[in-house]
Amino acid sequence: MLDQNLLEAVRSYSEKMTRPIQMIIGQGEHHKRGELIDFLQKLASTSDKIIFDESHRDEHLSPMSFKIATQGQDTGIVFSGIPGGHEFSSLILAILQAGGHTLKLDDDIQALIKSIQTPLHFETFVSLSCHNCPDVVQALNQFALLNDNISSQMIDGGVFPELVEKHSIQGVPAVFLNGQPFANGKIDTAKLIEKLQEHYPQLLNTVDESLPVQDVTVIGGGPAGSAAAIYTARKGLRVAMVADRIGGQVKDTQDIENLISVPLTNGNTLAANLATHIKSYDITVKEHVRVSQIDEVQGGYQITLNTGASWTSRTVIVATGANWRKLGVKGEDEYIGNGVAYCPHCDGPFFKGKPVAVIGGGNSGIEAALDLSGIVNHVTVLEFGESLRADQVLIDKAMTTKNIDIIKMAATQEILATDGKVSGLIYQDRSTGEQKTLPLSAVFVQIGLVPNADVVKSVVATNAQGEIIIDEKCRTNKAGIFACGDVTTVPFKQINIAMGEGSKAGLAAFEYLMMSH
Repeated sequence: MLDQNLLEAVRSYSEKMTRPIQMIIGQGEHHKRGELIDFLQKLASTSDKIIFDESHRDEHLSPMSFKIATQGQDTGIVFSGIPGGHEFSSLILAILQAGGHTLKLDDDIQALIKSIQTPLHFETFVSLSCHNCPDVVQALNQFALLNDNISSQMIDGGVFPELVEKHSIQGVPAVFLNGQPFANGKIDTAKLIEKLQEHYPQLLNTVDESLPVQDVTVIGGGPAGSAAAIYTARKGLRVAMVADRIGGQVKDTQDIENLISVPLTNGNTLAANLATHIKSYDITVKEHVRVSQIDEVQGGYQITLNTGASWTSRTVIVATGANWRKLGVKGEDEYIGNGVAYCPHCDGPFFKGKPVAVIGGGNSGIEAALDLSGIVNHVTVLEFGESLRADQVLIDKAMTTKNIDIIKMAATQEILATDGKVSGLIYQDRSTGEQKTLPLSAVFVQIGLVPNADVVKSVVATNAQGEIIIDEKCRTNKAGIFACGDVTTVPFKQINIAMGEGSKAGLAAFEYLMMSH
């Protein structure tokens, strides 16, 4: 699991630590305990600042759990299982941050988390193959480091199947707060904060920090927002960017083969490259927070965040992207995390050897079916229309994959469940009107995107689909507000197009500001 290259990387990272940390294991017996001990010993061998003594145990932890302490104090961070795969980065970040490395959270978020006075114990169930899980684990680990009232435990569902069964978990990440369900599925730091604010209203508007007047505020950190911020910063403007996460929806994408001049990359790499490019300019980045309100004021627009921070901006560029579109049928919301899923990479392993369905015959749907075909027993693709909308190369591959069936002219009517878990779905054959039942264990919904325009829908004009209406220069119907990317009426939601539209919006905002003098 830990090859020499990884150990050398840890050795290099640990040089940034300013204080030692201890990894303290639980006690008891487990058939994989030896593997965990070996894992921790190898980690500790990389630096004298990473300490592991097998004889030093915590009787309150399971034999497959270990906690991180520093300077004789618990950090509140516990890993249950062997954090390999995608969770290895969560462990290394926890070690570095507990060892004095700078936290990644925005200062406003840190202030809000520090203000919490209620004991909060988070348990996050993960799969080591889940690429969304580390974002949640890493955010909650930082919460624990900021506030002694908060603890964060990562639990590998593969090592603790009895807990998975107890909580009826069929999707990850699955977050429990003080023993009760808190969040399920893909969720970023900004959404975690919003959910905490729902539970604890006193956390609303706890920050009163303001920025000076900005020339441009870009809302969104995906390809469109990143391009808009970079283009305006290059013009010498004072630019702020507000983003749930740099990369946006791109971070949920696996292989990317159509980014012109880059034959192959992936979402995480592209998002990291966007972040690096943004940091090379004088851009004030507010990440992991959300704009809660936009008000027209003298000199521009008042931008207010969900943390309470606010400032005036002469122009606004909205690049908030889009999110997974839901089916809107009975059983969908009720069984999210119990067989209804939107991420085949994250939740596919829970249905190994079982039959599943993918709803949607576009690129996302067929790619999901192909990914799942190597894990599950059988995949049925249900397409509403008369033909598949995916690229032909994907269709050809799906048609020749033995355990994939494709049903066209199929309208999903209801998702069925037995004992709280998905057991089938009802669909209508649109060519005959007949209703049919399909037994299965999971439904993966891949039917496109819905624009994230809520924050401005009362400020600018939108169409019947909820997209922000723009002209050829990305101008909305409101002077000084521009929009770009998947949240707008621009056709074809593609990374290349979003980058171009973001660049155009940035140039248009600059032009507007020059003409306003």
